[in-house]
Amino acid sequence: MNLFDWIRPGLRIKRWILMGFLGITIFVLGISKLLFRGPLFDSYLLLYIYIAFLGVIMMYASLKMELKSIFALINGTNINTKITKQSISDLLYEQRLLIRGPKIVAIGGGTGLSTMLRGLKEYTSNICAIVTVADDGGGSGVLRDTFGMLPPGDIRNCLVALAHTEPVMEELMQYRFKEGNLKNQSFGNLFIAAMNGISANFEEAIKKMSDVLAVTGKVYPVTLNDVTLCAKLSNDMIVQGESNIPLESIKHKSKIERVYLKPENPKPLEDALYAIDNADCIVIGPGSLYTSILPNLVIKEVAERVKKSSAIKIYVSNIMTQSGETDGYKLSDHIKAIESHCGKGMIDFVIANSGIIPEKYFKKYKEDSQDMVEIDVENIPKDIEVLQDDFIYINSMGLLRHDTKKLSKAIMKLILKYVFPKNRKRIIDYYYLLDRVRNK
Repeated sequence: MNLFDWIRPGLRIKRWILMGFLGITIFVLGISKLLFRGPLFDSYLLLYIYIAFLGVIMMYASLKMELKSIFALINGTNINTKITKQSISDLLYEQRLLIRGPKIVAIGGGTGLSTMLRGLKEYTSNICAIVTVADDGGGSGVLRDTFGMLPPGDIRNCLVALAHTEPVMEELMQYRFKEGNLKNQSFGNLFIAAMNGISANFEEAIKKMSDVLAVTGKVYPVTLNDVTLCAKLSNDMIVQGESNIPLESIKHKSKIERVYLKPENPKPLEDALYAIDNADCIVIGPGSLYTSILPNLVIKEVAERVKKSSAIKIYVSNIMTQSGETDGYKLSDHIKAIESHCGKGMIDFVIANSGIIPEKYFKKYKEDSQDMVEIDVENIPKDIEVLQDDFIYINSMGLLRHDTKKLSKAIMKLILKYVFPKNRKRIIDYYYLLDRVRNK
């Protein structure tokens, strides 16, 4: 909107704009007479002061009435919002807090990552999600095979989690068709596929999608290369395809020894590497250890950048073990798996659940051969600090999830303790975040 748009008929603000210009003119006239004293200055001193003061009053009144007219226009129409002076003040403060928030990189995929992102966006707009593109199952796998595109499912979940949209838009993006040729396909996946079709590449498609959904932060695929996740099982069997790995592990009763990508060492996205280099905090997980987290970290340059980063590195452990992936795993086994693939220096802190699961929900998981991840602090390296708390949240479908509010607050407390105090220039950022944590 340019300057002339504000003087179109019907807005009812032209009169106040004119009054404002008149006030400025009168104020300048009064001040000029006070500054450049003429021969009759003493006789007209009070008049000049009055003229300058009148100009100030007119400017104030015009500004107040312009805002009142704008509020009346918005609140009196069918525009789906309600604006007041207080709401604008709150909005400005809110945005200032988010803009000055810590730079957080979250690495992973699946439901766990998107769950955590919902909580983090309440504290900062400087979020970067780096997401695996090894998914080859479900609707994502169909689109991958049909269009030769990268799998959109995990990226879609992260975009929706970071979006500031109406609930109906979120429902639309997550809607799955129930019958026909599109059965079990997500509308959001199709949306990304269409966006990919009109974009130069998948990265550009994600950026456009982010604009459509008013996403806080960034979502990046870890690589733009077409990759296949492979696993070597303890019986020396090689399994290809992310969706096949847990199935074959269960079928052959053989644990996963290591995972790798084919082709090996694909080129990571430069924007993702830049985000890692400049992060205050790097969060790994939560998510499936071998099929969501490690597919990102087995890319050599990604792991090297994480280790070299001055950010604090946090691993968020899953609440439960996963059949065909982490059967019988304790917390220390998760750390060993990451270090065996990437080397030491990947983790400074571990966040783990110590809450008790209600028996009726726990029973369902036990029937699927899943158990709680045991926190065996005595077997964890001394240079890794373990934070334990009750992070259990049970959704409407009776599924266990991390409590996004508690989890994000725990991450922010670590940032407050170990990141901001190291840099005196960020003392204001420290108090902004501290205020945020206390009021959430």
